[in-house]
Amino acid sequence: MTDHAALANGLDETHDPQLRSWVTEANGHPEFPIQNLPLGLFSPPDGTPRIGTAIGDQVLDLAGLLEAGLLTGAAADAVRAAADGSLNGLLALGAGPRKALRARLSELLREDAPERDQLAPLLSNLVDSTLHLPARIGDYTDFYVGIHHATAVGKLFRPDNPLLPNYKYVPIGYHGRASSIRPSGTPVRRPNGQTKAPDAAAPVFGPSRRLDYELELGIWAGPGNEQGEPVPISAAADHIAGFCLLNDWSARDPRRWRRSGSRSRHVRRVTPHLCPISRTRRTRPRAPSISSSTS
Repeated sequence: MTDHAALANGLDETHDPQLRSWVTEANGHPEFPIQNLPLGLFSPPDGTPRIGTAIGDQVLDLAGLLEAGLLTGAAADAVRAAADGSLNGLLALGAGPRKALRARLSELLREDAPERDQLAPLLSNLVDSTLHLPARIGDYTDFYVGIHHATAVGKLFRPDNPLLPNYKYVPIGYHGRASSIRPSGTPVRRPNGQTKAPDAAAPVFGPSRRLDYELELGIWAGPGNEQGEPVPISAAADHIAGFCLLNDWSARDPRRWRRSGSRSRHVRRVTPHLCPISRTRRTRPRAPSISSSTS
């Protein structure tokens, strides 16, 4: 990728594919190479929850970096903002401190970093660590943005007219139940509900037989806006703090029966799960204009 193309996609030197880390298993790692550096909350063995970043099969204790004096300025401010056991304060700071933290982590983890001996004791094995939901999620909106997916799902309920007439013109979003979002690995209980077969005279109550999930892109919101103050499209990217993956579990058969006679969306969502690699939050680099490109 040329320098111009990289900048157009919001990338910087921390995404250089030639970078290598002194954490050797990170080099060529399929999920957590030095070019990723996602943020999250973890507890080391016999430790308390704290902010960390995944690198290879390890997680680096960022609170420990701060205590060791290896973070200063805006990078230190970013870690201090997560001292309450969530990333909410860090997300609200905006892009500057996140970029500073990412740049400093990239420096410290490169194979020629002179601080490597100071960092080594701050690494814990991911498999021995407990990963937590990275932020307190106060609200959750599910946007229906994939036209092929919308068509396929619409055929389940409206075979002759799968796409509603407004689909291509206005954003379709559903207000979700944020309280049920859980980290991946949390058991999912198959819900009970009313279902009715097409040839049945009456519904029956019992476990859902059509429980499934959709793999979705999650977007973490950063700085907010004052009530009544709109966010223009040109500034939307400035309010995006990061990305994750999410498994959206749904009980299809109770949902279909509930919707047959009303606009109710009860039992739509069972338990959204952040996927294993998404208990960490991939940081967002410099924000390009949404109208021209996305990263």
